[in-house]
Amino acid sequence: MSWGTELWDQFDNLEKHTQWGIDILEKYIKFVKERTEIELSYAKQLRNLAKKYQPKKNSKEEEEYRYTACKAFLSTLNEMNDYAGQHEVISENMTSNITVELARYVQELKQERKSYFHDGRKAQQHIEICWKQLESSKRRFERDCKEADRAQQYFEKMDADINVTKADVEKARQQAQVRHQMAEDSKADYSSILQKFNHEQHEYYHTHIPNIFQKIQEMEERRIVRIGESMKTYAEVDRQVIPIIGKCLDEIVKAAESIDQKNDSQLVIEAYKSGFEPPGDIEFEDYTQPMKRTVSDNSLSNSREGKSELKFGGKSKGKLWPFIKKNKSPKQQKEPLSHRFNEFMTSKPKMHCFRSLKRGGATPEDFSNLPPEQRRKKLQQKVDELNKEIQKEMDQRDAITKMKDVYLKNPQMGDPASLDHKLAEVSQNIEKLRLEAQKFEAWLAEVEGRLPARSEQGRRQSGMFDAQNPATVNSCAQDRESPDGSYTEEQSQEGEVKVLATDFDDEFDEEEPLPAIGTCKALYTFEGQNEGTVSVVEGETLYVIEEDKGDGWTRIRRNEDEEGYVPTSYVEVYLDKNAKDS
Repeated sequence: MSWGTELWDQFDNLEKHTQWGIDILEKYIKFVKERTEIELSYAKQLRNLAKKYQPKKNSKEEEEYRYTACKAFLSTLNEMNDYAGQHEVISENMTSNITVELARYVQELKQERKSYFHDGRKAQQHIEICWKQLESSKRRFERDCKEADRAQQYFEKMDADINVTKADVEKARQQAQVRHQMAEDSKADYSSILQKFNHEQHEYYHTHIPNIFQKIQEMEERRIVRIGESMKTYAEVDRQVIPIIGKCLDEIVKAAESIDQKNDSQLVIEAYKSGFEPPGDIEFEDYTQPMKRTVSDNSLSNSREGKSELKFGGKSKGKLWPFIKKNKSPKQQKEPLSHRFNEFMTSKPKMHCFRSLKRGGATPEDFSNLPPEQRRKKLQQKVDELNKEIQKEMDQRDAITKMKDVYLKNPQMGDPASLDHKLAEVSQNIEKLRLEAQKFEAWLAEVEGRLPARSEQGRRQSGMFDAQNPATVNSCAQDRESPDGSYTEEQSQEGEVKVLATDFDDEFDEEEPLPAIGTCKALYTFEGQNEGTVSVVEGETLYVIEEDKGDGWTRIRRNEDEEGYVPTSYVEVYLDKNAKDS
């Protein structure tokens, strides 16, 4: 069925209908556009969600992601990023394949429709002009016929009147003939215009209007086909990302299946293993015999107590804590064994060195406050970090060296001497890092048993100083470690430990200034920012009042009012043996 034959008289309705079709197309474009905005918003929210739960860099939370369950969760977050990316692809494809294309097509459609209806209006205006011409010719013919009829009647009246002259009769006759001729001409003109109008009207209703309406019909059908194709594209855009979304979901399932509870349990062991041996059985103590109470080698109290008594005698009680005098209060009653067991299980395996406490409570540089296993892991981690920094500085040095060679070969590119300062600075940094790495490698070797542990003489001051100051010994609680790294404590010193909490500050204020045992020269500038440290300038000479006890710090004095600690690797020490002995 054709619109041109069936709807020849529905020009205005067709104009309204085609405008409605364009409105429908624009409404569909708006729908797709809003869908793309939803997809983008959804993708953004998914990405923000995944980012929110990502572990923070260099945090404790990041360390937790070595467990398989946390790794699976991290994989899920990464897959959610890819999942969000597919929704962005949906938005992008719908925008380019539907919204943009349809918007361009709508503009073309509007121009085409405007052209067709313009032609239709021109045809209407033409047929209306032809109709007006026909009406005008018809009225003129009618008027001329009436004029000719009146002129004929007037002539006949004049001719019948005997009183009228012959000239007047002749004049009336000629007037009647003129009117009659004008009527004949009008008739011929009217007939010609009528034929022309009938032809134009036939062309209008059977040729022009059908052709225009046929083009409008084809235009409208193309619009309908186009919106159908866009709906198919709408579905295909979604369908294309389904395999990738399915792959993301498969990866999440795969990550979930990779969770290994046994592996996570082993990681917990590695993270919290202290390296201590559990306490052994407690032997029966026979009170029926009049003999001194003995303690088994495997009891919770110090199994090396006998050795300590042989070595230090009755003075060992005074050496439990540095800078503390003997307890003058009445001797406290020994706690029950159950209390000591609870204290052993809840207290930390090692105590901080008093020197660390004096510098503001910072963690010892060699991590000696940690259990053996955890200390080994921390030292290994520190060695690896220093090696990475060394490699980074070496790469930088190589790059500067290459640049200097280029400047030497091509002086116009730059001054080679300008790189000497930077090269020297990088070399100095490398040397510092190597010294630092050697120090931590030595501690690591000691923990792993590759090197013998530091001797008791190296940890404490000389025996002469011990004899002169039996109650003031510059040492650390951590120095009383057993060869296997466990922390030991003499039962006879238990009462002295509790005095520290109350008498600590008073005893510290009463210490005498230490004599200088040598001098040292600062190799590098050190900014002492922590409490207990001293800032030094490269090349500066100072007095040494206490050498390094193995924790990487040397105690120095600038004047009577300024003394503190500097890193041993930052100074070159010259010990004066006579001054030390005196």
